Amino acid sequence: MSAARLLCRTTAIFTSPPVASRLVAHWTPRAPALAAAPPRRHCTAPTSTTMTMATPSSPKRMRPTPRIVTHSGSFHADEVLACHMLRVLPEYKNAEILRSRDAAVWATASVLVDVGAEYVPAQHKYDHHQREFQDTFSPAHKIRLSSAGLIYKHFGKRVIATLLDCAETDPRVALVHSKLYDDLIEAFDAIDNGVSRYPIDVKPAYRDATSLSSVVAKLNPFWNEPASDADVLARFEEAMTIVGAHFDRCARYLGLAWAPARTMVEDALAQVSLRTATTKLAVHAHILVMEQYCPWKDHLNSLEPAASHEVTAPIKEGAPVPANVLLYVVFPDTSGSWRVQAIAVRPDSFESRKPLPSKWRGLRDAALDAVTGVPGGVFIHASGFIGGHKTREGAIKLAEMAVGM
Repeated sequence: MSAARLLCRTTAIFTSPPVASRLVAHWTPRAPALAAAPPRRHCTAPTSTTMTMATPSSPKRMRPTPRIVTHSGSFHADEVLACHMLRVLPEYKNAEILRSRDAAVWATASVLVDVGAEYVPAQHKYDHHQREFQDTFSPAHKIRLSSAGLIYKHFGKRVIATLLDCAETDPRVALVHSKLYDDLIEAFDAIDNGVSRYPIDVKPAYRDATSLSSVVAKLNPFWNEPASDADVLARFEEAMTIVGAHFDRCARYLGLAWAPARTMVEDALAQVSLRTATTKLAVHAHILVMEQYCPWKDHLNSLEPAASHEVTAPIKEGAPVPANVLLYVVFPDTSGSWRVQAIAVRPDSFESRKPLPSKWRGLRDAALDAVTGVPGGVFIHASGFIGGHKTREGAIKLAEMAVGM
């Protein structure tokens, strides 16, 4: 029998459905296959040693596994977070992570992060170390982006939409995207770029080693600790788990709890205007009543009358109060009582626009009632930033009294 006829008979056996299906059941492709060639009319000798079998029972051709590449050596919080955010996205969910300073490895990356000295979004190259790089999150921000900020700027809205299980056009996504950068991501950018929270001539009162950046840094091997590349990669993945869990929680909190509160604050502000117009009492213009507790501080800061922002220092007791400046928020607490809280001069400040009266501070229960004349008092904090009363009406009354004291 000639070699050509033998080859044809062998091919017929291996491509018959029963035999082919048994072979396919035990066959796992090691690499993505090329597009199937058109069927041949005549049996010819194979041109390579790689055989691709195409039968009705063949499995779908596998796509290459996405690859996220970052630098080797000591790892930092910014690329750890950047890699986590990418893995939130469906297309990178199962991506492998390689750590290398070899340009040949960089060339194999689906996304190149924090290495390579190039920022070319169209090619998914996201490094920030080059001298000419000066990009920030927005024109209003002054801190240069790290790899965390870069990935967040380009992929953040999709990451948030994925975590919230909503469309990217959902109004919450844009709101959370801006807020999450200010609350979390910007600190990663600042720390990686060596930007201090304080002017260099201000000595911090204490050392802070509790930040996520500090936690990540301590996951690196000790200088005198042997560690293979596999060991370091495992630690990198551990850092991703820690940082990623915090990031995911923050994003979900903002989207599922913080963002919905905005409407509640808007409604409460509308009631301030209505109550003031109805009662003709100016005191009501200074008190916001929330019928249900929610995270109100940030929303109030962006929604309240502009006059309120003109108060940059605490108003002294007995001093006149500017018109249309909100001073106190009344809201229920989890125990069923009510709170009256002095609004801070800034959302991140411990100073209040007008603390509760000094003669109330530090008092509780009957002692507090004796001074205020409003039965049902629970407490007034020693700093005067917050107090409690058993009833809604009592808490509002305390706020009204405090405005004029």
